[in-house]
Amino acid sequence: MASVEFSLIPFLAWLVSLLAVPAIILLGKKPDAREGITFLAAIVKFGFVLLMLPLVREGKILHFSFSEIIEGIPIEFRVDGLGILFAIVASSLWILTSLYALGYMRSLKEHDQTRFFACFALSLSATIGVAFAGNLLTLYIFYEILSLSTYPLVTHHGDKEARSGGRTYLSHLLGTSVAFVLPAMIYCYWKKGGDINFTDGSLLTTDIGSGAGLIVLLAFTFGFAKNGLMPFHSWLPNAMVAPTPVSALLHAVAVVKVGVFCVIRVFTGVFGIDLLEKLDIAVVVSWIAAFTVITSSLIALSQDNLKRRLAFSTIGQLSYIILGVSLLLPLGVTGSILHVAMHAFGKITLFFCAGAIYVAMHKKYVSELVGIGRKMPITMTAFAIGSLSVIGLPVTGGLVSKWYLVMGTAQSDQIALLVVFLISSILNACYFLPIVYRAFFCRPEESLYEGGRQEAPLACLIPLCITALLSVISFFNPGLFIELAGLISNK
Repeated sequence: MASVEFSLIPFLAWLVSLLAVPAIILLGKKPDAREGITFLAAIVKFGFVLLMLPLVREGKILHFSFSEIIEGIPIEFRVDGLGILFAIVASSLWILTSLYALGYMRSLKEHDQTRFFACFALSLSATIGVAFAGNLLTLYIFYEILSLSTYPLVTHHGDKEARSGGRTYLSHLLGTSVAFVLPAMIYCYWKKGGDINFTDGSLLTTDIGSGAGLIVLLAFTFGFAKNGLMPFHSWLPNAMVAPTPVSALLHAVAVVKVGVFCVIRVFTGVFGIDLLEKLDIAVVVSWIAAFTVITSSLIALSQDNLKRRLAFSTIGQLSYIILGVSLLLPLGVTGSILHVAMHAFGKITLFFCAGAIYVAMHKKYVSELVGIGRKMPITMTAFAIGSLSVIGLPVTGGLVSKWYLVMGTAQSDQIALLVVFLISSILNACYFLPIVYRAFFCRPEESLYEGGRQEAPLACLIPLCITALLSVISFFNPGLFIELAGLISNK
């Protein structure tokens, strides 16, 4: 049993990026100072997260609460292995995404950069709020704040396509959370007698029936629609109208990872693995996730727009995480938690590369990338590494998380689900490896590019190199992530 210890650090880690928002707005006419505040807040936030890491590794759960909104239910932070792992990924990648955004936005002379960086900081504050949420109400509040704070980022360009994508984005995410999560949360509040705090056990009691349990489980799973599960997935490819740094934020750092994080929290903190095993209802979620994995992978094959191909790839990868935790076995749960980190490193690399290609060459379609490896060798090498990670091949961290997922599926004796993982990995290779091959190994007469090298600015190039390197490092040294995942999966 983990010991609970009061700490102010979770609150400070959440607060620092929130305080950066008014500072960024006030310094809007001084771009260097504005971005300086962004980097300072990102680095300080990451520092606070690292301060908590040794305590969590010792088996402690850090706790802080304030502002009791409903009697007996405050805004509560509770930092455990799952929360600290997600916070490490989000806060570290915010630093790199901020650097990348600086190069991208300035190179393209984008408008409303002050609003952009302010919303960026607000969304990271909400993300940390979700990561450290100690009860369902706190989780729900910050989940909704994240939806609202990222809406201006999705609609940044302000044209008809951006407004349409933004409407889909907000209606899907707010609509599902209000229609499904809110009633499910109220049910848990009633069932538990007013206690909706996450503990080492289950919010729900063992007297809940399989029928009611399945309804509540599906309400949470579909209601947290940021997880991209079909049929509530269309917001995700439509959000690709946003600038690439936003896409990187959506698909690797914050939004989609918040969706699957919430589902993992529901499985492990609202129901608990033991209760789900007794009710025998998780298999329904497994097959919904399996359908999403295969369908999204097939759709990705047909996408010529690079960012949309990456978007449908993300939908499938998120469903890996949901499928893994729904196996209700330590190996599957560990694989799901690991994939939160491993997919983040690989997918943000791919989005960084897509943005770098657009900044340097103004190309955004797969069919336009023939021979580009000779023009942008550094970017496309990073793209190759990111692709290997998402596919789950050596020497990248994606292999580590997929190994746990596959072994968990094999341990569950769900052969059909094991086949889903294997087919999906083949499909991943089919929609990524031809891009890499044609970029580097096409015949000279097929190449669409001539002349010397032309990479994106260093502010775009450095982050994608670092995230590609992180994908490789996480293969050779995944111990920290495995340890933190084990704090949840081995309970």
